[in-house]
Order: sequence, then C-alpha cells, then structure tokens
Amino acid sequence: MKASGLKLLAAGLTMLASSTAWAQYPERPITMIVPFPPGGVTDTVARPIADALGKELGQSVVVENKAGAGGAIGTGAAAHAKPDGYTIMLMLSSISILPEADKILGRKAAYETTDFKPIARITADPTVLVVPAKSPWKTIDEFVEAAREAPGKLNYGSSGIYGSMHVPMAMLEKKADIRMTHVPYTGAGPAVAALLSGQVDAISTGPSSILQHIKAGTVRPLAHWGDKPLNTLPEVPSLSEAGYDVKFVQWSGIFVPKDVPAEVIQRLREAAKKVANDPDIQKKILAAGSPIDYMDADEFQTYWDADDAVLRQAVQDIGKLE
Repeated sequence: MKASGLKLLAAGLTMLASSTAWAQYPERPITMIVPFPPGGVTDTVARPIADALGKELGQSVVVENKAGAGGAIGTGAAAHAKPDGYTIMLMLSSISILPEADKILGRKAAYETTDFKPIARITADPTVLVVPAKSPWKTIDEFVEAAREAPGKLNYGSSGIYGSMHVPMAMLEKKADIRMTHVPYTGAGPAVAALLSGQVDAISTGPSSILQHIKAGTVRPLAHWGDKPLNTLPEVPSLSEAGYDVKFVQWSGIFVPKDVPAEVIQRLREAAKKVANDPDIQKKILAAGSPIDYMDADEFQTYWDADDAVLRQAVQDIGKLE
C-alpha cells in the first residue's frame, strides 16, 4: 500500500477511535458550575435543568455553586476545566460583561468568551426593578425623582461590579441622568437578602429570583428592562413605556469549554433540546419566574454575538470603577 494510502487509513482509524471513545458519553456524573451563590437567577434555573438533564443523559448532573468576583471565578474555572464534557456551566449574559470589565480595569481576564462553546439558551428575561414594599415609591417616576433630588442618597444592590444586576442600573442612571450608590454583593441571592432586610433601596434582577417575594408582598416591582409585557408580571410597565429607553435581557445558557469533542457537544445539545421542550420542565421553570426561551447552539451563538457587542459597549460607557 502506498504511503498516502496508509496515511488515509491511519487518519480514518484515528477518527473512528475518537468517535468510539465518546460513544458511551456520559459514563459518570457531570458537574454543572453555577458561578453564583445559591438563591440567584442561575441557581433557580440550573437546579431543575440539571435534574432533567441528568435523567435524559442517564447520569447525575450535580450543581456546584462557585461564587465570587461577580461570576468571574466560577466562569474562569469552567473555561479552564478539562474539555471532556464532564464540566458544563450555566451562566448569565454577564459572561460577556466580565472580560470587558477586566480590560477596562487593566487586569488579566479570568477567561475570554472564545474559551466557550454554547450548548443552548434556556431563558431570556428582562431584569425587573424592585424596591421594598415599605418604601415610599409606587412608580418608576417617583423613584427616579427621589434619586434626582438627592444624588447618591439612594442605593442599590447587585451581584458584583459590572455584573448583570449592576449594568442595567448603570444604564438607567445614564439615561435618566441620576446618580445612586452601588452596593455590590457576592451574588444575586445576597443582594435579594439585602433588599429584604432594608440594607439597600432597590435592585435589578431576573423575575425568577424575586417573583416569590413580589407575590408575598414584601417587595414592589416598579418597571422592567424589556420591550414587551412580561409573562410573569404583565402589569409591570417597561422603562421604555415610562420614557427611559433602556433595555437589558438577563438570559441564561449552558456552555462547555471550547475544546469539548463535537460528539459530546452534539449529545448535550440533543439532551438540552429535549429538556427545554418538556412541558413538565417548562412548568417548573415558569413557576420559578422565568419561562423557557430556548435556542439551540447555532442560533444561540448568533444571538450571543450580537448581545456581546451591546454589553461590551455598556461596560465601556460605565468606565473604570475602583
């Protein structure tokens, strides 16, 4: 056999061996990194999704909350995990914000968005501006006017600087020409707790992490950052309707390190699609406050690329924060 024929045969055998090696994936439990503490948006979506994925894949999918630095620590850990499909991540739109923030701050980024490949978008919700039920503000106009009359007096909590709870509030400050005091926490859960305890005057967060408190009457929603009525809070006006043209969508998606084998990515895509289209799972996610808004990997990549550009510009507008 000629040398060229032997090379082709060897290449074919290598491809066959690679395909065969992943044919039984997964053969052991999978870790799903959630880069925030328990109780936030990602956590309320991740746990039912992880449970359903585990059943679909035939192996447990274990949620690991790896919080810190507004999500950068857990996201960095996921980016640099062994690319074998046994570490996946459920992350928010802030995946695009954090590397740009690091660039502005002049420090090495914990990861780059190019370190990941998307598997599926799961939810996509505008964030909601909420205040304690005991607060004096009944409308977004009243809240903005209070902030305008006393610059810096009102404060708001977030999951960390440049995070997906900080950026929308900074966008509102710029559009409404107001100034508030930003109080960063280690995640959405602690920020919500701070709102409930009266430590902060307001937060912007996804419906899933605050809906139960709205229903309980402990917090009051004033507006949201979307461009159409929210399924879970149809009576809450958008900021655009109130005259403040700012939009921000806090989506959640499943990602893997970029070098995960194509066969594994395809298996995860198939499983995610089945889970996202399961009526029982849809009911669970909706009950948590965020209806499933599924996109498969290719469509999600296109959406992510466009959103990435918008969010990076928003961070540049905020500028350097110490």
